[in-house]
Amino acid sequence: MPTEENKALACRHLEENWNSGNLASVEEIFATDCIFHFANGGMACGIEELRRGIAGFRTGFPDTRITIEDIFAEGNKVVIHFTGHATHTGETTIAPHLPPTGKPVRWLGIEIHHIKDGKIVESWRHWDRLGLLQQLEANS
Repeated sequence: MPTEENKALACRHLEENWNSGNLASVEEIFATDCIFHFANGGMACGIEELRRGIAGFRTGFPDTRITIEDIFAEGNKVVIHFTGHATHTGETTIAPHLPPTGKPVRWLGIEIHHIKDGKIVESWRHWDRLGLLQQLEANS
């Protein structure tokens, strides 16, 4: 798959799955047996786990907006540096102990996607989870 198409697929994931909350398109973007690695050492194996992970985050941050700061690709890998913005309005899987604060938050992150046969087969997401939690808990 050409580099530009790989980049478009990775961008589609951020726009549709994270920004729009369209989890129906996950199976169009990811391979059925995909693996998604999270910075905390956890992982989602398969489309359903990935879908639950995104939904669990977006439940607490339904206005999530990911902005791509930089993107590059080589061969079958795409790297995206992004900034996320959201408002904490509900319970979320990343801070289940914390009731909704109504606070706006901002975080930085990087995703690396391995693409094969037009679908993402493996991803690594590293983002500033601690910074996000500190923003929520400051003056709570």
